[in-house]
Amino acid sequence: MRHCCYGFVMVLSVLLALALFVPSRCVVAEAQLVTGKAAAESIAPHGFALGTKPIEGSELPGELTFVLTRDEVYVPIIVRKPKGDGPFPAVTMGWGEGREGMKKVEQLADSFSQLQDRMLARGYVVVTVNYRNEIPYAYEQSKPPQNLPDSISGEHRMLKSGPTLDHEDLIAVLRYLQSLPYVKKDGVGAIGVSHSGEMIMKAASEYRFAAGICVEPADHEFLTVNTGPTAPRKDNEIQYNDIAVARKNANKTEAMERIERIHTPILIFGRDTDHQQGIFKLTYEWMKEAHKDVTWVSFDHPVHGYVLIRNQPDGSYKPDDIQQKTYTIFMDYFDKHLKQ
Repeated sequence: MRHCCYGFVMVLSVLLALALFVPSRCVVAEAQLVTGKAAAESIAPHGFALGTKPIEGSELPGELTFVLTRDEVYVPIIVRKPKGDGPFPAVTMGWGEGREGMKKVEQLADSFSQLQDRMLARGYVVVTVNYRNEIPYAYEQSKPPQNLPDSISGEHRMLKSGPTLDHEDLIAVLRYLQSLPYVKKDGVGAIGVSHSGEMIMKAASEYRFAAGICVEPADHEFLTVNTGPTAPRKDNEIQYNDIAVARKNANKTEAMERIERIHTPILIFGRDTDHQQGIFKLTYEWMKEAHKDVTWVSFDHPVHGYVLIRNQPDGSYKPDDIQQKTYTIFMDYFDKHLKQ
């Protein structure tokens, strides 16, 4: 009897282990048969505007909006537009990972109000964006989800082959902006810092837009860089300042497959002393090797995300000499690619 119980426990353990290690998205996909009702059609990009919000230190308000995403939930943004009917070029502005919903969007719009006012005066729609939470390593194992036929309910449900990831929220926002009557359809671009910079790279490999500016893009997933227990660390911070170390720990085959799909011009800002500078520069190196339209600029600056200039504590706008240079560089880049 004891041996029978032991055998049963062993079989049960194996089954549980298989359930843990087989990705659930595969199970969902295989449960649908091609003989089912045709896959449901995705609805057109749209947003729900909730009204305007005063922006600290600015006379131009922002419009609080929720934008439909690929899995038919909504992501928060704030849209600010110049006076007039347009059509205007438009730029999304993101910082870091998705978190805190509309609260983060409001805080970012207020802290960048002076920078955004200068972009508005230059004739740009400026859109502060946020995304869903990041799921570490999910990107490296996923493909863009597809709508599936329904062979279970006998109805016409919206079923997906996999989860929607955070960079796909950026794609949803870009598509929404291109649908607005006052936005120049072929003049939509994006700028983002750190993880938001990586999301621009991921989005560009799946969707074409006018230009992307990646500020210190944390492209460890996009380049499949080792961030596991054997990765170089100091005080629990990953250490990839050296491009040779980053190159040694990246998967070039997977990275180049993603890079080959990019048809969007990309400007990459590095930061000489950043602990991921090697990853930033490796992105440029491999894009250049793939003959992509890519530009590299790097400065020695003490502040992470220095290119996006925050208001001072008193609300004033006081960029340092390097920030004045980077503003000129990135706005000239947008003028070239979004206003033509």
